[in-house]
Amino acid sequence: MLLPFLALTALEPPRDEREGQTHTHRTLPAQEGGDEKPWNFEVVYTAELMGNAAGGVERGTRYLDNLDIVFDADLERMVGWTGAQLWLYGLYNNGNSISDLVGDAQAVSNIETGTRAIRLYEAWVDQKFGDAASLRVGLYDLNSEFDALDASGLFVSSPHGIGTDFAQSGQNGPSIFPSTSLAARVAFAPAEGWAVRAAVLDGVPGDPARPARTAVRLGKGDGALLVGEVEAPLAGGKLLLGHWRYTAAFDRTDGAGAETGNSGSYVRAQLPLARRDDGTLDAFIRAGVASSRFNRFDRFLSGGLNFTGWVKGRDEDAFGIAIAAAFTADPYRAATGAEASEVAVELTYRAQVTPWLAIQPNAHYVRRPSADPGVADAVVLGVRTEWSLHALLN
Repeated sequence: MLLPFLALTALEPPRDEREGQTHTHRTLPAQEGGDEKPWNFEVVYTAELMGNAAGGVERGTRYLDNLDIVFDADLERMVGWTGAQLWLYGLYNNGNSISDLVGDAQAVSNIETGTRAIRLYEAWVDQKFGDAASLRVGLYDLNSEFDALDASGLFVSSPHGIGTDFAQSGQNGPSIFPSTSLAARVAFAPAEGWAVRAAVLDGVPGDPARPARTAVRLGKGDGALLVGEVEAPLAGGKLLLGHWRYTAAFDRTDGAGAETGNSGSYVRAQLPLARRDDGTLDAFIRAGVASSRFNRFDRFLSGGLNFTGWVKGRDEDAFGIAIAAAFTADPYRAATGAEASEVAVELTYRAQVTPWLAIQPNAHYVRRPSADPGVADAVVLGVRTEWSLHALLN
């Protein structure tokens, strides 16, 4: 185990064991235009102790960790490259697994990877064209911009980062935490609150045979992942409409050979419900579908409430409740005898103890883990700590 400020977690288990994983994607002041320096460097260490208290596959406790190392540079201010930004992002993960004990498919911890590794996570250049358009090229996490909402980022379980219907897809998952692929993304913001995004990504991120390596390989038959999204304002919040499709052929869930057509769509919304002094209450909801011919889960629903600043004198603290339900496809149930769904509920409280330290206890109830009739409902308890070197030194 590495010392705080020098280590962190994130990596990806086999796709048939944990369908969706994505941790909180970092942003830095230079990217947001709010810092005097033309560059920024950030190190964040996340440590998590989680235990399966009842049900699941086996009782026990696991220590997981994740180290984010991020460098962001405004290339226009540094070298005179007009409208360009450089982004480099590295990860370390210890590879421990709580889902091995729980037996769930959706992953109660979004920093679990199943493989110990140090890897390059993102490396891209973004070029602006005027005030409304940009092109981003390089190693890219699509969930940093697609299928992402601020309110759901409070929660530590994976399906609230990216929907399980999308996260399960592909031979090695889509280009998300912790394995990313080469991509080209275009974005256009025609008016305030509106955005249109589209990306073309290598269909197989990393190297499935060597999950601990940082690998960029455009293999024969990998195909491409195509994704598009429209963002629109909605009653003080936002609405996301997205669609994705792979060009490669995939094995059918009913065993009837391989064919093309692996695709899906999603709709996602975030709405402010109430304000009290410095406190806000936001609701979020998501629904998605994926082709039942190729995917274990063909429908997904999630939603939750995020209370921020509701505790007097604790303006940065947040707490919430969220639920995620992944429904198995008919062909998969017929072939395996699986149950109809896996449903996961999370309760969490994030306390910002200092500008550089946050502590987040959380509790989870997982009904029918992996939709496996032989695995009992699970109760998981955890506590997460997050240490920011950037905030500590400033």
